[in-house]
Amino acid sequence: MINKQQQWAMNPQGFKMNPSSVSRYYGLILCFVILTGCTDPVVEKFEGPAQGTTYHISYWSELPVDSKDIEVSVKNELDIIDKTLSNYRPDSVIETFNSAENTNSQEVGNVIVSLVRVAQIVSKASQGCYDLSIKPLFELWGFRGDKLTIPDAPAIRKTLDQIGMEKLEVVDDSHLRKKQANLKVDLSSIAQGYSVQSISKVFEQKGITNYLVEIGGELKTQGHKPDGQAWRIAVERPLPGEQVMQKVMTMPKDLPMAVMTSGTYRHYFDDHGQRYGHILDARIGRPVLHDLVAVTVIYEDPTIADAWSTALLCLGQKEGMQAANAAKIPALFIQQQDKELIESRSDALNTLNTLTIH
Repeated sequence: MINKQQQWAMNPQGFKMNPSSVSRYYGLILCFVILTGCTDPVVEKFEGPAQGTTYHISYWSELPVDSKDIEVSVKNELDIIDKTLSNYRPDSVIETFNSAENTNSQEVGNVIVSLVRVAQIVSKASQGCYDLSIKPLFELWGFRGDKLTIPDAPAIRKTLDQIGMEKLEVVDDSHLRKKQANLKVDLSSIAQGYSVQSISKVFEQKGITNYLVEIGGELKTQGHKPDGQAWRIAVERPLPGEQVMQKVMTMPKDLPMAVMTSGTYRHYFDDHGQRYGHILDARIGRPVLHDLVAVTVIYEDPTIADAWSTALLCLGQKEGMQAANAAKIPALFIQQQDKELIESRSDALNTLNTLTIH
């Protein structure tokens, strides 16, 4: 799977992008295209650093709103997420769980348990390619830093003994238990989707139903622009060194929708003619070698979309398409064969008539 250390590498001051990872940046970068006219009300915008990347917010409301209060609320929510899910903060909830090397039931709160439950479903659907316990493998390969370390087969086998979603038990809505004391859980492959969803809820709780929330290229839209036009999303061409538009998505105006992308083309190591991307198959402990370079999942729930985009990219085009069709996941696959990009769509995406891709 892709470790969205990729996107989610963090330090004690907050999330810090690991230059050696695939980021939801580690992947296809999604940016938003906002076309506003001289209408009233107008789109309000603000941005800032978060999770090793940046966030961009656009919203509008027919009723007066306190823009300063909204900005503070968003920053506070990001701080709470950091303190809960950061694998780079020794005092975070998830790292407190990881550091307790025992098999006792531990309280982690309902957020982490809910993310683990989503990940368990996706892991099973991917036949174990996607796995939250893959953190030791990324450390073994040197993907947590700036230098690749190619491990030998015995080291990989030994590390694989620490890996496995089946070794993590959900006790209840707020407690987890390790079945193996040295198990480590890394939520980076799902946490950015959860972050987008959490920030979206901030707006909904304040009665704002027209917004675009984007964190590191992962985003969710609700409603439309003041002039009645839909939000439009640009998808970047997934090739190293290029920053040109590959696709434009016109988002539905009457439904919330998230766009989550995982990709391989920005963060990788080259060694003796072999390219090693930060996509590890948890079943074999090695980087995948297929030609799938990006997967975009379009789904109402950003958290679910985030996990699936990671899992489908891990599986590759053939197995990933089979898994997406079986689970009815709307997904856009992009393969790179030499310099040619080949697109394919899951059945659910082909029938998703609420969204236009061109």
